[in-house]
Amino acid sequence: MSKDAHSTTRRRAARISAAMLVSATTFLTAACSNSGGSGGASTQKVELTFSQWWAPEMPSGALQRVIDEFHTANPLISVKLISAPFASLQTQTISQAASGTLPDVVGLDGSWVNPLYKQGALLNLSEVMKTANYDPKNLASQVGFNGSTYMIPVVNFVYPLFTNDEILAKAGISKPPSTWSEFESAAKKISQTVDGVKGWIAPLGTTNPNGAQNDILSWAWASGGSMLKDGKPALTGNEEVRGAVNLVKNLVESDSVVAGAANLQEIDKVQNFINGRVGMMVDSLAHVTTIVKGNPGLKFSVSTQPAVDGYSGKHGIVTASWGIGVSAKSKHPTESWKLVQFLMDKNANSTLATLANGFPGNTTAVPDFTGADPHFKQAFDIYTQSKPVNEFTGLPSANQLMTDFLNEFQKTTTGKSDVETMLSQTQKKWEQQF
Repeated sequence: MSKDAHSTTRRRAARISAAMLVSATTFLTAACSNSGGSGGASTQKVELTFSQWWAPEMPSGALQRVIDEFHTANPLISVKLISAPFASLQTQTISQAASGTLPDVVGLDGSWVNPLYKQGALLNLSEVMKTANYDPKNLASQVGFNGSTYMIPVVNFVYPLFTNDEILAKAGISKPPSTWSEFESAAKKISQTVDGVKGWIAPLGTTNPNGAQNDILSWAWASGGSMLKDGKPALTGNEEVRGAVNLVKNLVESDSVVAGAANLQEIDKVQNFINGRVGMMVDSLAHVTTIVKGNPGLKFSVSTQPAVDGYSGKHGIVTASWGIGVSAKSKHPTESWKLVQFLMDKNANSTLATLANGFPGNTTAVPDFTGADPHFKQAFDIYTQSKPVNEFTGLPSANQLMTDFLNEFQKTTTGKSDVETMLSQTQKKWEQQF
């Protein structure tokens, strides 16, 4: 890393520390007047457990520093962070819910909420907020069922198109593609002309089936399409969805995608991009820190995900969240809510969003771009000009829906099915879940 980069990092660290000091001071004052939570606050010291995948995706020690500020504001409450990569935490969370051993506070993805809700594993946060006299008007969104909230998005992330500038230049491509045909052409050209490099990477494994939304259906959403009609599955006879499936299928079959897509996970996408083995990927902005740390000299760009040729409307862009919930079996629901409330406060939420290269879940919070990675500001501009979308959030058995989709898709790339049959079979399976 250059001397200038080190200086920028130090200035940003100082800025964030100052912001954290203001946040801590605010909450020291608030702690004296508002106990929060359901029921009376404990006068004994308690330790909360908080499981999440956020810490590995933030600068080293950043989340712990935020938690330390919470402890300063609430000296009777300590928090033990349980950190793991997203893929392993998903499996762990579902397993813990089944056995009744969820941590007190739980980092959540929107696709996990429905199965956890069905198991009765999550605390009803609407009731908690009502008991605590907490006004949720500044929450950008809430995820729940039957009129009650079970997850609050803390930080929101967009999934732009990442392109390796050097690889594109070697292939004679002057700028990131903006249409499906340009993208397909670029992916094929990179694969054919740059040694040891593929044009695109799409993790389509079913262990963690997020590739269905991030790498296939995102192309339909980018073009104003939808996989639903009146809240129900609408895959058959759907031009945008059919087109998206054909786009990905054609790229896999033309050997323009990193081999073994059916067995790859999202972390494989990031590592291949860092190591210069792929020219393009659609990925979370949260991974900018991982990319810069993994390869400080890598020159890359972020841009809007391409839309189908001829589309002139607002582009859709996949949005995912670092959500948060509380275990229904927590012995410390009041203290757990205090942690949630702290993380959703304007100051702390702005700090978290800035550190995570995401956008705040509190509508009054604003990311601080001063000294931030320039890709963050570029993505924010994309975000403000696009329509955030993720149609899987809150759907029944969202993970199973994505798994069914990918299982049927894989049949099309092995010659066992055609696209129309794939969509018809997936439609039938989805209707069973609904």
